[in-house]
Amino acid sequence: QVRLVESGGGLVQAGGSLRLSCAASGRTVSSYAMGWFRQAPGKEREFVSRITWSGGSTYYADSVKGRFTISRNNAKNTVYLQMNDLKPEDTAVYSCAVNPAPGVWSDWGQGTQVTVSS
Repeated sequence: QVRLVESGGGLVQAGGSLRLSCAASGRTVSSYAMGWFRQAPGKEREFVSRITWSGGSTYYADSVKGRFTISRNNAKNTVYLQMNDLKPEDTAVYSCAVNPAPGVWSDWGQGTQVTVSS
């Protein structure tokens, strides 16, 4: 079983940047696609970004395209989310998950809070 731990969240002003990390332990995730999701208060969890096992392909929600960058370091068993030009509507709890099969997400982390002030 994989344990995912997110870190790097915090309070930032609009226009600022944060870099989130998702560290995996228990077993390697290097052969799996990984993704980031977020959930704002009172809203459903939404997809943010996905990266294939090799890092060769990345996918983004339209709302973050051009501002967020997903990457991974398989030697460190870690996935990152660089968030630039943050907006108040990016405020949410950000969680990472393993993507072992199409449409399947598993081993969710506990999440890290990102708050963007206007």
